[in-house]
Order: sequence, then C-alpha cells, then structure tokens
Amino acid sequence: MMRVLLVEDDRSLAEIIVSGLREQHLTVIVAASAREGRERVELGEYDVMVLDVMLPDGSGFDLCAWIRGRAITTPILMLTARDAVDDRVSGLDAGADDYLTKPFAFRELVARIRALARRQPAFTPAEFQVADLHVDLPSRAVTRSGISIHLTAKEFALLEFFVTHTGIVVDRAAITAHVWDENHDPYTNVLEVLVRRLRRKIDDDFQPRLIQTVRGAGYRFGP
Repeated sequence: MMRVLLVEDDRSLAEIIVSGLREQHLTVIVAASAREGRERVELGEYDVMVLDVMLPDGSGFDLCAWIRGRAITTPILMLTARDAVDDRVSGLDAGADDYLTKPFAFRELVARIRALARRQPAFTPAEFQVADLHVDLPSRAVTRSGISIHLTAKEFALLEFFVTHTGIVVDRAAITAHVWDENHDPYTNVLEVLVRRLRRKIDDDFQPRLIQTVRGAGYRFGP
C-alpha cells in the first residue's frame, strides 16, 4: 500500500486531499507544520512526500532541504499558490522532484504522485524469499512450501514490513508507522492481534517459525 506524507497547514485543503487519496487506496500521513513534518519523517517511511511551500513555522523549501540533508531519497512534490519561476527553481535546488501550483486538478495531483512513486530506486526487490516463504509484492501473492496464503490488506502490509526488514529487530513504533496512519492509537493491542493473525497463517503449520518476539524490543523476522 502506497504511503504518502502530506505537509499542509490549510486544514480544509488537507482534508480534501486526504479524503481523495484514501479513495484511491493510498495511506496518507498528515502534518500541519514544518516541525511536525520533520517528526513524521523521522518516525516513518514513505513512497512520496507532498510539501506545501508556505508553512506556519517555516518554508517547505527548507523542509525539503532538511530531508535531503538526511540522505532521504523519497520523491518530493512541492505545492504552492505561487507560479513564479524563482519558486520552481528554489524547490528544485532544495531537492524537490516535482512542482504543482494551487489551485490544481485533483486528478493531476494523483497522477503526479503515482508517477513519482514509480521513480523509486530500481534496486528495491519486488520478490522476497525467506526460508520457504515466498512474497511477491506487486501481485501481493504469498506462498509457503508452495501453499497459497490469503492475507488481508493489513496482514499483507505487516508481512511486507517484516520481509523488507528480515533479520533486523524492529520496534512497535516502526511497525505501526508503516501499517497504520496517524489515526492509530499506539497504546492499544491492535498490533499484537495483527501479529497473532499473521502468525496463524504463515507460521503455525510450518517450520521454521519466522516471526520472533524479542521481549522488550519488538519483533524479528527470519528463521
């Protein structure tokens, strides 16, 4: 599931964008300021970032430059109410990949986001093999020992995070930032319930077990 970070301080516009993108089956994380945007960047991973130029506590250009300064290569689309050449140049100089002037057609916004997502590094694998588990990300096909396994959207999102972090201990915050958006309450047991559901499908009838609980730290995926 594609994850988009939207940094936009205009609440009504943000709500319209979020509603429309979610109808397109995109997960949207929203920040209303440059400070909150930096926090969101530090907590999660995204396929595309959409940054408004005019923010209450700074410039979207500065936020873009800060992101690039952290060696984060996620595609960035800048939104602005101005159409001056200098603004477009400033955005590109800060590291932005594309530029969209307000007001814009929503279909164009979606098309540009999808186009930017396709620019992600070509070395990201599309298929993963862990022990006898095979995961094909584009087709969302999962098999273990040759047996096809059906997963819900959230179960697949969790498995996707696990297989792309095989062998690494990952904490709750990192997992929930990938699987859920900002509406998720981190103090519930929803993550544990989802992990149990995934275990029943990919682990209970197979060996070796792949989902390991690391007490006090999170989870580790791998044999």
